[in-house]
Amino acid sequence: MVCASFDPNSSFSEGPAEPDVDAGTRQTRRILLLGALATTACLGCSTHARADDPPGSDERPQKGDLLVFSEGDKEGKLITAADLTAGGPPVHAWPKDPNTAVVRSASRLNEILIIKLDPAELDEKTRARAVDGIIAYSAICSHAGCPVTAWVKSDVGDKEVLKCMCHNSEYDPRAGAQVVFGPAPRRLAALPLALADGSLSVAGNFIGKVGAAQPG
Repeated sequence: MVCASFDPNSSFSEGPAEPDVDAGTRQTRRILLLGALATTACLGCSTHARADDPPGSDERPQKGDLLVFSEGDKEGKLITAADLTAGGPPVHAWPKDPNTAVVRSASRLNEILIIKLDPAELDEKTRARAVDGIIAYSAICSHAGCPVTAWVKSDVGDKEVLKCMCHNSEYDPRAGAQVVFGPAPRRLAALPLALADGSLSVAGNFIGKVGAAQPG
């Protein structure tokens, strides 16, 4: 199941205006409400395989898995280096078992963000996991488990960042997707990449915890 994403600039009905509440307070309430709605929507997303999902479809990416588009006109097709635009935006992907052709899409925690950047902009550890400047991260925010959907100019810098629109957490993909703004407690999990006959493949397990900390 795909989580709904919410645009904080979208409109919704707030009811009659309160004469004793200034515009700034109403705007703060509006942002908090949108964040709560987005979080609730994400909490309803299943992370478990259904009975009719093929075996292996909920397993985490495995070394050697190929990467396929998870959305759009090319959904299900292999992702090649030529499919990526230098400088972004990122492409959303699923891992696919090359032996069984099973796409590991039964868990939303398996969705991946793939982006191509200038290798010279990457720090040493990030460059070691990349291939020709192409890097991959989990598409699930480490704060509340919402999907990371935006590629925008950072609120605290002059470069584009990966952003979760639920609570505005921002991650710098050039520095291992470390948090540069917002409430996220830790960076996005990284996924090492390789090239296999021109197509992108998984070179190792996720580095770091995927998704948000579970309550309880």
